[in-house]
Amino acid sequence: MKPVRSYTIWFSQRTGSTLLYKALESTEVAGIPREWLTEPDPGTFGIQDIRQMWQNGTTPNGVFGLKTSSVKLDDWLHTFQRELHLPAGLSRPQIWEEAFPACKHIFMTRRNKVRLAVSWWRAIVSGEWHRVHGTRPHQEEIADKYSFDGINHLLVECTLREAGMEAFFAEERIVPMTIVYEDFIQNYEDTVMKVLNFLNIPTESVQVASPFFDPIADEIAESWVQRFREERQAGWKNIAW
Repeated sequence: MKPVRSYTIWFSQRTGSTLLYKALESTEVAGIPREWLTEPDPGTFGIQDIRQMWQNGTTPNGVFGLKTSSVKLDDWLHTFQRELHLPAGLSRPQIWEEAFPACKHIFMTRRNKVRLAVSWWRAIVSGEWHRVHGTRPHQEEIADKYSFDGINHLLVECTLREAGMEAFFAEERIVPMTIVYEDFIQNYEDTVMKVLNFLNIPTESVQVASPFFDPIADEIAESWVQRFREERQAGWKNIAW
């Protein structure tokens, strides 16, 4: 059955989106906002898959949640238009809303894009994308796995992903709720409650679980931030940072 209302968490990597979805899922009233569009090939996704996605991501109150990035966005929109038999001429946000009814949008970002890119690269080379609260850190030795090119690529990629999201929002003048990573981790529960209010979900008796993950940043990551900052601006007359 199609959900009554829905929301999309738009993210680039390392912005706290998984921390947020775990928190929202813990409330049991805000859908199950996982990356339902990550693994499948959009071209092979049929109407039964869409219906299964709705079922998997919806809580009993009819709220559906999803988190996604701008990667393969147009491929997914083509699939939704085909499988839902939508007319030609719809804007991209209009197609999205046909797939995800009464959709509200949450945009997750991070002010310090260098730290974002370093965190992303660290996750790639260590294999440690998240650290469940109370578990031991990975023992992988990564101190010698710094890569200027890798971090520089991810710095550009996260910027382009956010630009792609902004272009999507602009088509229908969508004003998303913006969540900034640096603020979110300092105001965890308050941020989650603000999201529920934004989604017009009653918060009486709602309880938010404690943060599911522990921070991963360490001295190695900080040394990479400082090294990249200096190398990226080598030879610049006007040093920005």
